[in-house]
Amino acid sequence: MEVIECISTLSSIRNYKDKQVPDDKIKTVLEAARVAPSAHNDQPWQFILVKDRQKLEDLGRYCLSGSFVTRSSFAVVILTDKSSKWHEIDGTRAIQNMVIAAWSLGIGSCWIGRIDRDGISEYLGIPAEWHILTVLPFGYFDRSVEGSAKFRKNFVQIFHLNEFGNKFEM
Repeated sequence: MEVIECISTLSSIRNYKDKQVPDDKIKTVLEAARVAPSAHNDQPWQFILVKDRQKLEDLGRYCLSGSFVTRSSFAVVILTDKSSKWHEIDGTRAIQNMVIAAWSLGIGSCWIGRIDRDGISEYLGIPAEWHILTVLPFGYFDRSVEGSAKFRKNFVQIFHLNEFGNKFEM
């Protein structure tokens, strides 16, 4: 899939088929995170790959707005180093790389917004100096379950030229 097509069709996926993602595709998704840009090239992140079916089931207890993690093929817990000034921004860049790489391979994902960080930290043995940014589930999806692409605002609704209020059209 071409990059712009991938970005423009990207959607959050919460329903996954009961089909495992092959390890080579998982590695491609993880590699996309590893090579993400970061401020000063600090790379203030660590990633926990969760493939074990029981661990995914258990993670569902801690993913308060994302119990669908239990139906995913795998999940990645994204940790960022609290001592880095830009850790959340840099971690988000790695996440976006993973999500776009996955989508280009026909694999869906969805950022889980509400998580029990203390519970996840205890369950996965994460040291206190690490911030859990999110848990990202991944899996193959059934487009008929998810529905169609969401409406996107047009240029005139969101872009301004040189100052706020000057409409920008292309």
